[in-house]
Amino acid sequence: MNRRVAAALLAPLLAVTGCTAGETGRSAAPAATGGSPFADCAALTAPPSAPPAASAGPSAAPSSPAVGSDGPADATSGPSGGVPGAGRDLPDLSFACFTGGTEVSLRAVRGPAVINLWASWCGPCRKELPAFQRLHERAAGQVHVIGVNTADRRPAAVSIGADFGVTFPQLVDTDERLQRELPPAAVPKTILVDAQGRIRHQDVSGALDDARLADLVRRHLDLDVPA
Repeated sequence: MNRRVAAALLAPLLAVTGCTAGETGRSAAPAATGGSPFADCAALTAPPSAPPAASAGPSAAPSSPAVGSDGPADATSGPSGGVPGAGRDLPDLSFACFTGGTEVSLRAVRGPAVINLWASWCGPCRKELPAFQRLHERAAGQVHVIGVNTADRRPAAVSIGADFGVTFPQLVDTDERLQRELPPAAVPKTILVDAQGRIRHQDVSGALDDARLADLVRRHLDLDVPA
């Protein structure tokens, strides 16, 4: 009889304990995603640490007349067929890093670099973000992958970054200054920058996948990265 009473009293206690543990686990998840998932921006002002075989690639880019000047032959140039901004230096603008610290001057960024303008409210941006994350992982040491979170709300950007596992560094452009300096005003937009800090190409064709992104990097930065 005593054993039956003890078992009856113990069962509700175990049930309460299990429920509390489950609720604690669920409540901890938002806290884990509340901070920024992105890397800091300190490394952007130093060149990528490229292996010897890859380091010769960027220096060859300026000698190719097709780089950054494809014209109508390149469908990624946008509706006008041209490549606005190609051949010029990055604008003399500075942006806050998503993780804080000193503002980052675009002129201080050491290429080669792939800069992706995106926002959480932009469907094609969300679609292509995982491809940029994979490029960041596969091309480490060859090229900087940099996000510019544009006209967005910080909590929404953090949520998207956490959901898609995005860790590459992010700059914050709340007022769309980079868009005004480098038309057309569109997101997503991808800017390919050579080792000398000059723009080789802008892509506004929509969501990029791994193969298309690798092709752009190969053609405009002369870097062979896996797709």
